This record gives sequence, structure tokens and C-alpha cells, in this order.
Amino acid sequence: MRKRMKGGKMNVLFLVLICAGIGVVGQLTMKKGMNTIGNIAVKDIFSSRIFEILFQKYVFIGMALYVIASLLWLVILSQEELSFVYPLISIGYIITAVLSKFIFHESLTLFRFLGILLICGGVYLIVLRI
Repeated sequence: MRKRMKGGKMNVLFLVLICAGIGVVGQLTMKKGMNTIGNIAVKDIFSSRIFEILFQKYVFIGMALYVIASLLWLVILSQEELSFVYPLISIGYIITAVLSKFIFHESLTLFRFLGILLICGGVYLIVLRI
């Protein structure tokens, strides 16, 4: 078993929240960029149009944020068990869904909302015994 770093699980929880937050901002900026580009098809990502997509300013920023979040994720994985931290990243799904409702005026139906509440409950159960 590997040695835990000073600060333990609370430090890892903080890092997971930062990582999830960066991922949320990355998703929102990529969505903003794709709203600018419009609908694409799978064939577009295998054509020269990929450069238009990747270098659209908001898509590029969102992908850069994902790289930063991935590097931070490596730090997290080096300090804690995957079975503990991976479910916690789902907090980003909750925040993304709620912000998408307000920023992009997407629908947040009762069933989606109940699903989000189930995710919250699961995350709570995971961190309950810290």
C-alpha cells in the first residue's frame, strides 16, 4: 500500500473539487464554442473541418482546461484509491447540468433533476466515512 500524503483525504477532496471545477468550466466553454460552430457530424472530425472545430477559440480553451484537469487528476490518482475518487468527480456532472440550465437555457426535466439528486446522494455516501 502506498503512503498517504500529509493532509489525507481532505486534501484529496479539495483537489477533486478543483479538478471537477476545471472540468465544468472546460465543458461549458466547449459547448459555447460548439454553439458558435453549429451542428457537426462524425465525418467532420475525420476531415479538414477538425481544424475549424479545434481552433475555435472557446473549444480550444475548453480542451486546454481539460488537459490541466487531467494533469491534476494524475496527482489525485497518485494519492488515493480510484474507487474512492472517481465517483467524486461526478460532482462536476451536477454542476454542469445546473449551469447549463441557466447559461444555455437547456431543459432540466424532473427526471434529470431526480437523477442529479441520486448522484448527490451517492457522493454523500462515499464521503460520509472520511
